[in-house]
Amino acid sequence: MTAPASASDSTPLERDARLVNARHGTIKPGEIAIGVIIGRTGEFFDFFVYAIASVLVFPQLVFPYLDALTGTLFSFALFALAFAGRPIGTLIFTAIDQRHGRGVKLTIAMFLLGGSTMAIALLPGYSEVGVISAWLLGFFRLCQGIALGGAWDGLPSLLSLNAPEDRRGWYAMIPQLGAPLGLLVASALFAYFLALLSTEDFLRWGWRYPFFVALAINVVALFARLRLVATPEFQRLFENRELQPSPPFETLFSELPTIILGAFAPLASFALFHLVTVFPLSWVRLYEDVDPLRFLVIEAVGSVICVLAILASGVIADRVGRRAVLGVSAALIGAYSGFAPQLLAAGQVGEAVYMFGGFVLLGLSFGQSSGAVNSSFRPYYRYTGAAIVSNSAWFIGAGFAPLVALFLASRFGLWSVGLYLLSGVACTLGALAINKEWAKRVAG
Repeated sequence: MTAPASASDSTPLERDARLVNARHGTIKPGEIAIGVIIGRTGEFFDFFVYAIASVLVFPQLVFPYLDALTGTLFSFALFALAFAGRPIGTLIFTAIDQRHGRGVKLTIAMFLLGGSTMAIALLPGYSEVGVISAWLLGFFRLCQGIALGGAWDGLPSLLSLNAPEDRRGWYAMIPQLGAPLGLLVASALFAYFLALLSTEDFLRWGWRYPFFVALAINVVALFARLRLVATPEFQRLFENRELQPSPPFETLFSELPTIILGAFAPLASFALFHLVTVFPLSWVRLYEDVDPLRFLVIEAVGSVICVLAILASGVIADRVGRRAVLGVSAALIGAYSGFAPQLLAAGQVGEAVYMFGGFVLLGLSFGQSSGAVNSSFRPYYRYTGAAIVSNSAWFIGAGFAPLVALFLASRFGLWSVGLYLLSGVACTLGALAINKEWAKRVAG
């Protein structure tokens, strides 16, 4: 086992980061919250820029030799590569963390994320390099996933550890705000270029600008997070093993039951996540002949609704408990799955009801889905266990959701998307029930 880097034996790079960034010895929850929100917004901005381009750009740029549906399915298959890369990133960057320190690890990961995203902006199309275009896109997407796995910094855990007892639900939802904020910025940028440019100019060069913006956002996010990671308070928690990385495989085998429960507990919200953000854009683009500009505006408005719903989830969770919010919201998503997907084929009013209703449910459930069982980890395994749970949940519940949903809807109809979403609800309710039973046995 590698000992954590202390103030006396940390690497020169880590000591320099501490001297530059650490101005005081305490960290207020509000400061942590700002760092977490900025960091997560940057990550999700990268995520949604790629997701939107998977529908509007890559089928025509990279797969023009396929029909529109098949090209979009191929594009979604490459989209899933990032979720396969996250566990690889956890392994690689845990080793960097233990040898060179948290600040060095985070700097490398964030520049890899921003660099990979910017590289996609320079991607040549099929007309220029043939099938190499698809291979390059897949490689850059995998690098994005590796970077996201390495960008795990423990800040949400630090936020939770510093949160008042009666405000745990409120502070638990703060990291989740990055998702709708990232979607808002990404949707607005693409909508702006779609409105400004002709279709030909947008496909030739306009779509590339949001990817360039990603690098600038990641630099800002990096410094916001380094300022917290390099503080003495963060170092104290690290040395006390509350934020110390443990060997990934040892953590996996030692905490397997908790990891499994943690991976399945948020599946309802994670499945809904892509079924109201990525999948609807692909469906209306392929089958409803909807102007993508109008639909991106709907997504931007929906992201604002989602922010408000996430904030509401924090208030409600502090009154009734996080498990109750997760359980009730999962049940509501189950009811939603029975009728809502069909609304995508019911015209503009139906689309709005599907999107805005889905964003309300997403905010309520997603707001409390992060780290629902992390307190069950033994302290030594908590940091790495939380990272493994996050990677697993995203991979199982979200990585293939756009691909599966579009495939099912194109073959069997929109009702099958509701059935797919219902399977995620069943996983969430089952995991919550098992976790509650375990808690009773421990208490007894």
